[in-house]
Amino acid sequence: MLVLAIPDVHLKPWMFSAADRLLAQGDAEVAVCLGDLADNWGSGYDTSLYEQTYDAAIAFARRHPTTRWCWGNHDLSYRWQRLESGYSMFARDTVRAKLEELQRTLGDDNPIAYVQRVDNAIFSHAGVSEAFVRDQVQAQDHAVDVGDVDAVIHAINRLGARQMWGDGTPIWLRPNEGERLYRKDSLLHVVGHTPVVRPTEDGGALYTDTFSTYRDGRPIGSEEFVLIESETLQWRAVKADR
Repeated sequence: MLVLAIPDVHLKPWMFSAADRLLAQGDAEVAVCLGDLADNWGSGYDTSLYEQTYDAAIAFARRHPTTRWCWGNHDLSYRWQRLESGYSMFARDTVRAKLEELQRTLGDDNPIAYVQRVDNAIFSHAGVSEAFVRDQVQAQDHAVDVGDVDAVIHAINRLGARQMWGDGTPIWLRPNEGERLYRKDSLLHVVGHTPVVRPTEDGGALYTDTFSTYRDGRPIGSEEFVLIESETLQWRAVKADR
C-alpha cells in the first residue's frame, strides 16, 4: 500500500491542502498524520491560526476517513495540561476543544494513537525504541510477547501520561541520538519530531519532518512529503505544492 506521511504541521494548515491534492491525484492510497499540529515560533497569541489548523485537519479527516492519526508531544501537552516549549495559554481552550472535535470526527474505530502500523511500516511521532518496549511496555504487562508487533503496539497505545511524557517515549524519542529502534531490521519507523533538511533513512528510522522552521520563520527543510510502499518499504519524496 502506498502511504503518504504527513509530518509535524506546527500551524501550517496549507499542508493539509497539499496532502489532499496528492491523494486526489492518486499518489497515495492512505495518509498517516504524525502529529504536532499545534504551536510554532512566535504564534502563541494567534489563536485564529490554531483554529484554522485544526479545522483543516478535521476537514481532511472528513474527506479522507481512512487517514490514521498519531499523537505528537505538542498536542498532548494541551490534552494533559503539561507545559511544552511553544505552549500557548491563549490557545489552550481552542486546542483542547478542537482535539475533541477531531476525535469525534474520526470515531471510535479510528482513534488517534501513539503508534500506527501499516504492513511493515510503523508510524509514530518520534519512534519506538527497544528500551521503551523493555522498560515500559513489559514493565506494565509482563504477558506481552515482544516479538508480536501488534501486541506491543496495542500495549503502547494503552499507556497514559505517566509512562509517555518523558524522553525516550514514542512522542519524544530522538533515534539519531543512539537509541536502537524496536525490530529495526524488519520494520521501518516513519517519524517526525526531529527536523531534517531532506527526508532521510537511518538506523531503521525514516525522518520526515522537513516542514519545521527556524525561529525567524525560515524553513529548515525542503518541505517535501514522503510516500512509502508499506510492504517493500521503498519510499520517495515529493515536493509539497502550496
